[in-house]
Formats: sequence, structure tokens, C-alpha cells
Amino acid sequence: MHTAPAVATHLPWTAQIWSRLQAARAAGRLSHALLLSGPAGVGKRQLAAALAHSLLCRAPDAEGNACGACADCRLLAAGNHPDLARVGPDPDSKSGEIAIGIIRAFTEHGSLTPSRSAWKVALIDPADRLNPAAANALLKTLEEPPGQSILCLIAEQIGLLPATVRSRCLHIKIAPPSESLALSWLQRQAPKDDWGLRLRLAHGAPLRALSDFDDAVLEQRRQRLEGFLAIAAGRQDPLDEALAWNALGARSILEWLASWMCDLVRLMVSEQPVRLDNPDQHAHLALLAGQIEPVAGHGFLQRVLEGRALVDANVNHQLLLESLAIEWSRISRGSIHRRF
Repeated sequence: MHTAPAVATHLPWTAQIWSRLQAARAAGRLSHALLLSGPAGVGKRQLAAALAHSLLCRAPDAEGNACGACADCRLLAAGNHPDLARVGPDPDSKSGEIAIGIIRAFTEHGSLTPSRSAWKVALIDPADRLNPAAANALLKTLEEPPGQSILCLIAEQIGLLPATVRSRCLHIKIAPPSESLALSWLQRQAPKDDWGLRLRLAHGAPLRALSDFDDAVLEQRRQRLEGFLAIAAGRQDPLDEALAWNALGARSILEWLASWMCDLVRLMVSEQPVRLDNPDQHAHLALLAGQIEPVAGHGFLQRVLEGRALVDANVNHQLLLESLAIEWSRISRGSIHRRF
């Protein structure tokens, strides 16, 4: 039996945005430059791909969804539709930036002229990795795109984009869905009893909860949180724990440290805060919160956030994590006197 190829679809919580985009398309008012922004894991790329498929499909349905059966949909499913361009960093580049050469190659030589469809769609992702020269090279195309072309920029840190780029785009912000909607969607993907915790750890982003927090990651988190508390109890050498932090990866541990410290700060203000990122650790964190000097706790959180901002810079991660572990030991040692 013949099966239609997969079609890119938007997610339930972006339905209103999808409806507005399709209404603009029907009225001939669809912007030629879109900037989709939002945290990791909220569905920006799914929305962009669904829009691209919708525009290139020969027979979209009444809601604008691609049919999945026409020749263009089959080309999209195979990943070689000539009117869908994907622009991103050179995979061999150590910088991870989108360089000016990539943008010039994209904007020149008729690359924005449709070859078989009514539209030419370009997905620039991640747009916040455009270096200054590349961003400048893109300005004219954003302002006056040729023909029936749409440029869709996808970014998580729009502050890294020049104002000149942002001002030439229709900015569409995609926020995390309500917890109830996210949990309902996650349960349909794979029934689990602890989706609530995984969603909190993913800061409300359903796709991150689904992909980034499997059982192995949850076990790593448990071990590193045990080490974090053991430093505070005087049972773990901070330099030894910093080695384990570095083995896990600076990006992950700095996110977890920020999460634990944010919860500690919340618990310093209220014994029953409205929200905790780590609800399963309420008792352990509440004990710490009552015994750490608030100014020191806030200061350490600030240094963790500063460290997280430097994770992509040319810094020595091991030294960064060692300094944080030593400081944590200094402000917390002896504040817990029972085993985790």
C-alpha cells in the first residue's frame, strides 16, 4: 500500500499564529521577512517548516496545511525541493557563525528566484549566529526581496541580531504553552508519570522535555545535585565535584546550577513559592535556603548566570567550574549536617 510522505506541521500551541499567517497569505499581505523567536524547544522550527511546506505545496487544505501527496510535497519529504533554501553555519566552521560568504552565495546567482513553485522560501537558522558582516549583507534582501520569496529567520537570542535586521522583519514571538496543554501533548507522545518534572526542568518547553530529559539525564541530574548538596554539607571536595561537572559538560551543569540557585532564592522569600523548577527537591533545597545568607546566595546565582553567558566564549570551562564549586563551598559549607 502506498503511503504519503510526512508533512511538516505546526504544534497545537502555535495554532493562532498559524491562522494569522494563513489569513495574511490569503489576503496577499504575508510579510516577505519573518523573524520567529522564542526559547529552545517551543516549536519555532516546526512552525517555519510547516509554513514552507504550505507555501510550496500544490494543494494545501482549507487551513493551509500541505497535502503531503503532490509532487512538491514529495520533493520536500525527500529533502531536495529546489525552492526551499536552508541557510546556516558552515558545519566545518569552529566559530559556529553564519559568515558573509554564505549569505553572498545565497543572495546572488538567482538563488531567490522560484524554479517550480509560486514561492521561494529560505530558512535562516540560527539567525542569531549571523556575524556582523553577514547581517549587513542580508539587509538589502530583507528590505527588497525579489519576486515571490519569503525569508524566515529563526532565533533564540534576538538581542544578538542587529536592530537593522530586526526592524526589517515581522517579529513573531513563540512562548511556551500553558502547562496543561504541554502536558496533554507530551502524554500523547509517550505516556509517563513524571512529565510534569521533565517539563519544569525544560523551563516549560515541550520539545526540550521530550528530547533532552530522558531517564539517563535525570539520573545524571540526581547525582550532580547530590554532589552539590554534599559540598554544602562538607562531605564533598569542591574540586572533585568540579571534575564531575566538567565531565558532564559546562552548558548542562551551569543550567542546572542556575535552576537550583533560582529555586533557593525563591525559597529564601517563601517556604511555599508559587513555582519551583525542581519541585522534587523541595525539602532539600528548603533546608539549604534557611541556612544560607541571602546576599551570598544572590551573589552566587549572579556568578552562575555570568558563567552561563560565557559558556560559548573562549574560556577554560574547568577553571570556571572549579571557581564556582569553591565559591559554593565557601558560602554553604556546614549549612547541611545530614546526609542527602
